[in-house]
Amino acid sequence: MPSDMADLLVCTTCRCASPVNPLATPDPETRPGAELVLALQAAAPEGLRVIAVECLSNCSRGCTIALRKPGAWTYVYGNLTPETHLPAILEGAQKYRAAEGGLVPWRERPEHFRKNCIARIPPLEAPNV
Repeated sequence: MPSDMADLLVCTTCRCASPVNPLATPDPETRPGAELVLALQAAAPEGLRVIAVECLSNCSRGCTIALRKPGAWTYVYGNLTPETHLPAILEGAQKYRAAEGGLVPWRERPEHFRKNCIARIPPLEAPNV
């Protein structure tokens, strides 16, 4: 992958479970995660590769995405919805893509990213981070 590219992994099996309906939208074709990947694929700017994945194992926190690129930290974000968070995801992904090592300063991240970061994973190339 070229150094100016980033991957946006989108869980297509996310169902936005809730205490009222833990199995919300069980149909794989209408799951919010599947809707989110389609919306992001249609709106993604050049340099951002949107990749559908079957599960990111974050089922209790709604739709989930991960941002990764070579030599950079990987970030996992949750509690996303296709209707509300598409602009924030695209903004955050662009900032991530442009940032050295994927390290976007905390205050420059979209608000939803600041409050809903699930994990930060060090680059494979950095054994002592």
